[in-house]
Amino acid sequence: MRQEIMFKGVRGNLQLIFSDNIDFSEVLHQIRTKLVVAADFFGVGNMIQVPMAKQRLTQEEQAQLTAVFSEYGLLWESVDGAAQAPVPEQLTIQADQAEDDVGAPQTLIIEKTLRGGQKVVSDYSVVVFGDVNPGAEIIAGGDIIVLGACRGMAHAGAHGNRRATIKADRLLASQLRIADVISRSPDQLNDPEHPEIARIVDGIVMIEPAEQPLEN
Repeated sequence: MRQEIMFKGVRGNLQLIFSDNIDFSEVLHQIRTKLVVAADFFGVGNMIQVPMAKQRLTQEEQAQLTAVFSEYGLLWESVDGAAQAPVPEQLTIQADQAEDDVGAPQTLIIEKTLRGGQKVVSDYSVVVFGDVNPGAEIIAGGDIIVLGACRGMAHAGAHGNRRATIKADRLLASQLRIADVISRSPDQLNDPEHPEIARIVDGIVMIEPAEQPLEN
């Protein structure tokens, strides 16, 4: 699956970045694909910044963008100028993801692709805005969400949480582990056409298509 759009963390905000060289219908399709995987992370009522949207998009396209984000309870706003350079720190914890009144866990945000040999360990959930390449490793106390291809090793629920999940645009991990249950990939993997989620079902790690989030 081509990755021609991305969500970037920029100075505490989330920005939607996409090229002017692709058809806007493809932009909308890829937005839906990513939101299916990471709806829990984006939450309800959050604002997504879109650089120069009012200058780049027609009124009809802006309405279509509003409709797509509304499906997931999100809002968007146009910001002046090109996409700002992201904060150079690779690993950041979103301040607004700290525990709130209902005890929502913190989330570790990784704003770039993980290369082979890199390892991320967090007591919280982990969201990767990029790929997890072969030889890279993520160990998370909560869920793992990869807005890209996951080809490395992913261990969710590392402290024993068997309800944790692993989601990715392309779930091609060399090893998946949830709590104490391990699932290794077959020798040959077919490139998935849709986002997938791994979870424990009847004591084994099952991989299935990521479901459309339910409407409230």
